Amino acid sequence: MQSMREIHQATEADLTPELLSSVTPVVLRGLVAHWPLVQAAQQSDSATAAYLQPFITPKPVQAFLSPPPQRGLYSYNADLTEFNFQRKLMPIAGVLEHISQNADAAEPEGIYVGSTSVNHILPGLRHSNDIAVLQDKPLVSIWLSNPSRIPAHYDVTDNIACVAAGRRRFTLFAPDQLDNLYVGPLDFTPAGQPVSLVDIQQPDFARFPKYRQALQQAQVAELAPGDAIFIPAMWWHSVEALGRLNILINYWWRQVDAFYGAPGDALQHALLSIRDLPAAQRQVWCELFDYYVFSPQPQSHIPPQAQGVLQQLDELQARKLRALLLNKLNR
Repeated sequence: MQSMREIHQATEADLTPELLSSVTPVVLRGLVAHWPLVQAAQQSDSATAAYLQPFITPKPVQAFLSPPPQRGLYSYNADLTEFNFQRKLMPIAGVLEHISQNADAAEPEGIYVGSTSVNHILPGLRHSNDIAVLQDKPLVSIWLSNPSRIPAHYDVTDNIACVAAGRRRFTLFAPDQLDNLYVGPLDFTPAGQPVSLVDIQQPDFARFPKYRQALQQAQVAELAPGDAIFIPAMWWHSVEALGRLNILINYWWRQVDAFYGAPGDALQHALLSIRDLPAAQRQVWCELFDYYVFSPQPQSHIPPQAQGVLQQLDELQARKLRALLLNKLNR
């Protein structure tokens, strides 16, 4: 394993356009240490819960419940026919009470709330707990749990994750480690994204031998309250929440306009239309994708007014392309 690049005593001034578009991860020590939520967390778990109390609403959130034998792992059962946790709708107050009741248990029942809009579930919290230069980012989410282990997965967005309470260990793998991570199904996932089948705390090297190669290239950082980490889009990351009460707030964004489609949709469409073609035809489509998509070539032989979707897309062109795709997929 390798350590990550770190910026100590980080401030918002460190969040330059270059950093926010970096293709390698960066740890930002102390970036949000001034947040009142972080300062409460540094006192005690009860102080953290008390600080959250004025913002709590009765709105339900989706919680994952993990039985003690799973040790806070949220993944699949042994034969991948089901998940190893249950889903339950409950208010944030109920989640915090569950964490408190299990705080001293030798083997606590795990509870995990992931990727929930801060503004929706804790309105007002961001007034004093926010990053000004990221306020316009479209997705700001909260993650709340007792000890938990989330398998390695990627996001299509860039991400700054801020530890507000508890400690978290991030283990990151570059995108080129895909083949060494033993990724599970694409269409049956714990929370939307495909995940590695390897338990990072107890890897089964007999079953997953190439995972040793992934670990040699992995970058690892343990974050305390107030620390943050920048995770570039498409980097695989496993996240372990190590405290009795763990809170993380993260900012997600893409480096393209919102009207652009989701790359994962294109992958699914390619599975539907290209993967099972004869090998020679797949090779032709590989060359077409490279020519038009991955290494787009100039189309100066076509008058600009006739280039259509071959030009850089704008919102109107994106709508036209979506309409064309919808019309074809619905045939």
